[in-house]
Amino acid sequence: MRRSGEALSSPHHASAGQPARSDRSDWATLRRLFPYLWRYKWRVMAALAFMVGAKVANVGVPVLLKNLVDTMTPKPDMAQALLVVPIALLVAYGLLRFSTSLFGELRELVFAKATEGAARSISLEVFRHLHALSLRFHLERQTGGMTRDIERGTRGVHSLISMSLYSIVPTIIELTLVLTILGVKFDSLFVWITAVALAIYIVFTVTVTEWRTQFRKTMNELDSVAQSRAVDSLLNYETVKYFNNEEFEAGRYDASLDRYRKAAIKSQRTLSMLNTGQQLLIAVSLVLMLWRATAGVVDGRMTLGDLVMVNAFMIQLYIPLNFLGVIYREIKQSLTDLDKMFVLMEKEREVRDAPDAKPLAGTDSTVRFEDVSFAYEAARPILKHVSFEIPAGTTVAVVGPSGSGKSTLARLLYRFYDVQQGRITIGGEDIRQVTQASVRQAIGIVPQDTVLFNDTVEYNIAYGRPGASRAEVEEAARAARIHDFIAATPKGYETTVGERGLKLSGGEKQRVAIARTLLKNPPIVIFDEATSALDSANERAIQSELKSAAQNKTTLVIAHRLSTVVDAHEILVLEGGVIVERGTHAALLAQQGKYAQMWALQKIEAQPVL
Repeated sequence: MRRSGEALSSPHHASAGQPARSDRSDWATLRRLFPYLWRYKWRVMAALAFMVGAKVANVGVPVLLKNLVDTMTPKPDMAQALLVVPIALLVAYGLLRFSTSLFGELRELVFAKATEGAARSISLEVFRHLHALSLRFHLERQTGGMTRDIERGTRGVHSLISMSLYSIVPTIIELTLVLTILGVKFDSLFVWITAVALAIYIVFTVTVTEWRTQFRKTMNELDSVAQSRAVDSLLNYETVKYFNNEEFEAGRYDASLDRYRKAAIKSQRTLSMLNTGQQLLIAVSLVLMLWRATAGVVDGRMTLGDLVMVNAFMIQLYIPLNFLGVIYREIKQSLTDLDKMFVLMEKEREVRDAPDAKPLAGTDSTVRFEDVSFAYEAARPILKHVSFEIPAGTTVAVVGPSGSGKSTLARLLYRFYDVQQGRITIGGEDIRQVTQASVRQAIGIVPQDTVLFNDTVEYNIAYGRPGASRAEVEEAARAARIHDFIAATPKGYETTVGERGLKLSGGEKQRVAIARTLLKNPPIVIFDEATSALDSANERAIQSELKSAAQNKTTLVIAHRLSTVVDAHEILVLEGGVIVERGTHAALLAQQGKYAQMWALQKIEAQPVL
C-alpha cells in the first residue's frame, strides 16, 4: 500500500518579522497544548473509554473467529450442534464488528467538540496576539509566510490529536491486548517474535524519519519562500503592470517552484526507501509468526482456529503499524507547526498596557508633546526634544520636508510606539499610563494612503463604529460628500471596493476615510497628509470636508502642501526632528524663514507652465 500523506510542516528559517523555531522540546509543545484540551476533560475521558471499547471489540473478533473455525472442524456426533452454534457465533461476530465501528464513531463524535474547540481557541488567541503586536513587527513581517505558519499550526492541532488519539493510543492498547492473549494462550516465542519485530520496525522508522527531516525542512522553507513571493507579487499587481514585469515575476516564482520541486523529489525518494524497508520488516515478521503457528498445528499443540486467530491478530495489528512512518512524520510535523505558532503567540509585545492602566478619565482632549525624543533605530534619531501643545478644539499643523519626522508624531500619539524620552499626554494623562484601547478610541485618522477592506462601501464606512445603522452610515457619507456618488452606483452601499479599495479613485477613497472618521466621532483627529496623493481639484474639493471633520475637534494636521494648513491655529515647521519655527501662517511668512521659503517655492511650483 502506498503511504504518501506527507504534509508540509512549518519552515525553520527566520524570515523578517517571523519568529524562528524555538528550542522547546516536543514534550514541552504537548504540555503547551494540553490546557486547551483539558477544558474538555470529560469529553477526553469519554472518548478514551469509547476507544478502549472499540479495541476490546476489535481484539474479540479474531478470538470469535477461532471459536467459529474450531466449532466447524469436523468431529464425531456434531450434526445437531451445527444448526445452533455457528448461528450464534456469526451473530456475535456481526455484533463485534458493529461495536468496533460504533465505538469508533462515538469516540469521534464525543471528541470532535474538544478538537475543534482547541483549534478555535488557539487560532483566536494567535489572531488577537497578532493585532496586539507592535507596528514594527507588522512592517517587517512577510504576510504569505506568516499566514501559512498559522494555517499549518491550526491544521497541526487536528493532525496531532487525530494521530495520537485515533492511531497511536489505540494501537498501543491493541498491541497490549494481543501480546497478553498470545503470551497466556500460547508459548512466549509468539510474544518475542512480535515484540522484537515491532522494536526493529519502530527503531528503523524513527531513525530514517529523523534523517529525512533535513529534506522536509528544505522543502518547507522553499514552499514558504514561493508562497511569500506569490502573495507579495499579487499584492503589488499594479506595480508589476506599470513596469511590464509579468514575466519577471513569473520567472522568480517559477524559480522558487523549481527549487521546491527538486527538494520534493528528493524527499519522495527517501520516503520510498522508508516504505520499502517497513514492508520488508512486516513481511518477515508475518512469515515467522505463521511458521510458528503452522508448526504448532502440525504438532497438535494448536488448532486450526488458533492459526486463524494468530493470522487475524497479525493482520489487524500490522494494518495500523503499516502507517507508523506516516503517523510519526505527521506527529513530528504537527509538533513543529504547533511550536511555530506557539512561538508566534509568545512574541513579546513591544507596546503593552501598564499593569494598573485605566481608561482615559477626563473629557479634556488637549494633546501635549513634552520633550519627546524617539528613534526607530538607536543610530538614527527621528525626533529630538519636541515639545508642543494642541489645546482642546484647536488645530495645529506640522509641516516640513520628507523624513523630518512628521508622520512619526501620529504614530507616537496612537501609541504604535512608545517614546524613548519625554512624554505625550491627553488631558494631562500620560498615554503610557492609560489603556491603549481608550487612547485609540479617542483618536480618528484620515491617512495619506487610505487602505480599505475588500468589502462593501457600507462595511468600510461602518468600520468607524461597528454596529452603526444604515441611517448613521448615510449621514456620515453625506457629511463627507460621498453619498451622491454611492447612491448613483448600481448597488449603492452594497458596492464592493476591491482589494485595498482599488476600485475607487483616490478622492473617493479619501471621502470614505473621512466618512469613517466622522462616524467614529472622536474628540481628537489626525490628518496625516490626507490630500497629498490627490490632484489640486480633488484637494480643494476635499478641504471643506476635512474642515467639517475637524470642527470643534482637537486636530493635528500633518501636511506637505502648505495651502492646506493656512487656517491652522498654529503651524510647526519640523526639520531633522527638531521644531525650527512655529506660529500662524501670517506670522511665519513675516519671519521670512524656512516656512516662507517653502511657501514661495510651492507657489512657483503651482504656477502653470506656459
